[in-house]
Amino acid sequence: MIQRLMSLWRDRRGNVLAIAGAALPLLVGAAGIATDTINWTLWKRELQRAADSAAVAGVYERMSGAVDAEARTAVDHDLTINQHTGMALVSGYPQVDFPADDGQVRNQVQVVLAVRRTLPFSSLFMSEAPLIVARATAASVPGPGDPCIHALETDASKSGIIITGNAGISMPDCTAHSNSPSTNSAYAKGSSTVTAKAASAVGGIQQSTNWVIDSYDPYSPAIEDPFKDVNPNPSDMKCAGAWEQKGQKNEWVPTILTENTNLENAKDADGNKANCFASMSVGSTQTLAIPDDYGPIYINGGDATVQGNLSCTACTIVLTNTDTASDATIGQFKVNAGSQINISAPTDGTYKGIAIYQDRRAKDSNSAQNKINGNSDSVITGALYFPNQELDYNGTGSTSATCTMFVSRRIVFSGNSATSNQFKSRSDCALEGLPGSAGSTRRVRLVA
Repeated sequence: MIQRLMSLWRDRRGNVLAIAGAALPLLVGAAGIATDTINWTLWKRELQRAADSAAVAGVYERMSGAVDAEARTAVDHDLTINQHTGMALVSGYPQVDFPADDGQVRNQVQVVLAVRRTLPFSSLFMSEAPLIVARATAASVPGPGDPCIHALETDASKSGIIITGNAGISMPDCTAHSNSPSTNSAYAKGSSTVTAKAASAVGGIQQSTNWVIDSYDPYSPAIEDPFKDVNPNPSDMKCAGAWEQKGQKNEWVPTILTENTNLENAKDADGNKANCFASMSVGSTQTLAIPDDYGPIYINGGDATVQGNLSCTACTIVLTNTDTASDATIGQFKVNAGSQINISAPTDGTYKGIAIYQDRRAKDSNSAQNKINGNSDSVITGALYFPNQELDYNGTGSTSATCTMFVSRRIVFSGNSATSNQFKSRSDCALEGLPGSAGSTRRVRLVA
């Protein structure tokens, strides 16, 4: 008997089976933990994606001027679309907070989500399903730079920036931005070339070799109108005219500003020095030179048409109307073939930084565009501001200046127009009266 036991002890033919049997619990445990880990990672990833998306949605809502309650509603709505875990959130979630601005990190929204889900293996040893938590913080951060071209269009059916033909635009130190939510918010085609720091838009941007830029920034936050608080005051308008005998009575006839107008002697009906005219018309090959620091030149309901040359230092051409009705007629700015305009905006006062201003009551239509056409060779320092109408820059014109800014509902560059603009930095152009960082592009990004 003892010999048999000793023989069995020395027999090694069943060792593999014995070791496998002993290791089986460890193998099953490892497989179970691996399965739980995969499930946990998947649920955590789905939950994190939902938190990220909700936080970003909240920031976009806050940037639109919404109050915190509206931002919370945006977070909740986004979760109904992008929460794909298939699990209900734990009571008390989502938790939504709004951390204070931190320097250039603004409009922060923090979203915390939590779910409980039973794990197949670990539940054998746990009395309660584990809590899976995802936390995300999104914010508005500085974008690629300050816009030289800023389209204010908000109609999703229309593009804000259109660049066609042989247009050549060189603005290497700033961006082109469109507020249009269109899927094709800004585009360049044909033989045109746009050299800029970036192209950004609320909607999509059609990529092409026409853009020579550092980055595309589609689906960026809208940028507010940098001159939204600038409004002409009719009491500031001293409209020139003269009494003329017509039949049996005298009649006040408004003056048209031309190259022959004597600005020093132009008076309004009360004898005040005039700064307001029925319209502006500069003939071909003629020159209208407005004296330095004359102040704003108001055009009362008519067009400003330049076929010759126009110069104006520290002044603004203001297209408006003394009539305060919402449907008052507002004229257009039209520069034709062979013209040259040299305008520098004032660096202080109501129209600080604005070279040409059009009242936002101007009606938008296919037949009402502001145009700089033909072979115009112009130097403009300041903003060309047409908040509710289109600006068409056509022909073989060129606009060059240290700091030029195009702010219009829609902006169209076509033909052979060439715009050279050294928009070096916001601080440099602030010296010319242009707006500060409030008009800079922003991005919405996850910051934590």
